Amino acid sequence: MSLDNGGPFGKIEKRVGSTPRERGSVDNGTCPDIFLLNDGRYAVIGTDATAELEGQLPSDAGRASHERIVVISRETLLHAKRDIPDL
Repeated sequence: MSLDNGGPFGKIEKRVGSTPRERGSVDNGTCPDIFLLNDGRYAVIGTDATAELEGQLPSDAGRASHERIVVISRETLLHAKRDIPDL
């Protein structure tokens, strides 16, 4: 899949939620984050927990070889919620 808007993953349009510094990060650099892509999808920076969590997925969930399970803090998601529209 190739998009005319920045390659297969589009381009980062904006951060969703508060900056890491606003959430209390001291160095504002290595913290979970969520971004809206210009094609409407979201990109997430989190801790790769695939090895630890894959065996705990419910039977109706699956992960492709190119996908990872990432963990973000509850605070990161709650701060992003205000910028995510309802259905």
